Amino acid sequence: MNIPQAVAGKIAPPARVRRLGTVPYEPAWRAMQDFTTARNDTTPDEIWLLQHPPVFTQGQAGRAEHLLENDTAIPVVRIDRGGQITYHGPGQLVVYLLVDLRRQEYKIREMVRRMEQSVIDLLAASRVTGERLSGAPGVYVNGAKVAALGLRVKNGCSFHGLCLNVDMDLSPYRAINPCGYAGMVVTQLADLCGERDVAAVGEALACHLARQLNLTLENCDG
Repeated sequence: MNIPQAVAGKIAPPARVRRLGTVPYEPAWRAMQDFTTARNDTTPDEIWLLQHPPVFTQGQAGRAEHLLENDTAIPVVRIDRGGQITYHGPGQLVVYLLVDLRRQEYKIREMVRRMEQSVIDLLAASRVTGERLSGAPGVYVNGAKVAALGLRVKNGCSFHGLCLNVDMDLSPYRAINPCGYAGMVVTQLADLCGERDVAAVGEALACHLARQLNLTLENCDG
């Protein structure tokens, strides 16, 4: 039986998982903003699982020089998360975490650590060793980045989240310094362990995230 956790003397409602399929970037971004603005103390947290058509996103402090090919046909969208530039495209799992941090005992830095650990645990289930890299949030395998993180917190509530490369065309990464790091190598699950099912990876990662972030999901075991 799943029992909602008590936080600050209240019962937190079970978090919801929304499986959104493929969604253009800007409508998803605006929907996250609207959800965060409209939520209140009783609003359930949500985990959104989706993919995006090809797009580069540039964080608030992002610098133009990290886009190496200005004539690329892939659009660049400047957004309100932290971090530099990254790529989203088909075959990449995107997970948006709309979490009320005021219900939790951890702050944003600890949330980032827990997000990373969720990906590390997911990789470990396929006998792949994921690691952190000091000063560069995300998850790496033998120095190559497999998952990128970027968050925004407004009124104590998070949005944006992480992306995990599953089975995608990695060539657009050559047009950027991924997350602001020149020469950063990227990798994906298809090459690391043969996993190609984005939806299945999303279901598994949602459960790892729920455990790490102290969220209750009705459809997760353990």
